[in-house]
Amino acid sequence: MITTTPVNKPLQEGILLMNKPLHWTSFNVVKKVRYLLKHKGYKVGHAGTLDPLATGLVILCTGKTTKQIESIQAQPKEYTGSFFLGATTSSFDLETEPIPTKDCTLPTAESIQQAALRLTGEIEQIPPIFSAVKVDGRRAYKYAREGSELNLKSRKVIVYEFEITNIELPLVCFRIKCSKGTYIRSLANDFGKILGVGAYLNSLCRTQIGEFTLKDAFSIEGIEKLIAENEAV
Repeated sequence: MITTTPVNKPLQEGILLMNKPLHWTSFNVVKKVRYLLKHKGYKVGHAGTLDPLATGLVILCTGKTTKQIESIQAQPKEYTGSFFLGATTSSFDLETEPIPTKDCTLPTAESIQQAALRLTGEIEQIPPIFSAVKVDGRRAYKYAREGSELNLKSRKVIVYEFEITNIELPLVCFRIKCSKGTYIRSLANDFGKILGVGAYLNSLCRTQIGEFTLKDAFSIEGIEKLIAENEAV
């Protein structure tokens, strides 16, 4: 069972919602809060990684609340973002250079909606090679950055909702609610394959994890102010 803490007391024993900036890692956020609290000796951990090129909700657990990390990680996630159609990348996002698809005609709105339907429900998904999945004890992205070839196994994930929110080709905007372990980058790649034009993840924001939402999250500047106020009391 997940228990929550009043927002004015998240530092001692609680759940702290953070809005991760672009290019930060989830651990950068943890490290920042640990630094700000270093003299207090509290444990700090995050409940689910968010890629550096994504923004949005990262949940930190402090003190004894770190015992809830696994149960929080198991909750459904919601994301908004955009796919770029007509090109692919080896990382399935903008970490690597886009390669335009040759002689492709961009799809109709109807075919885009149909592609989203085909990727809704329980699906088989292969994680990106640029991911934290472990292969023989090493992270897959380490092999990928060395240029090694990998054949990652597919696994079942659930896409509860896949809504196309706007189409301005070559960009397609979406809102996705999915299970733990779902890679939106892989959905982007599969989306492009279904449409026959290629696609990669252009932008991504995590807006919700279980009952916790981005609108209740602190910015980096906000948490600095909160901690300073707590120290002044």
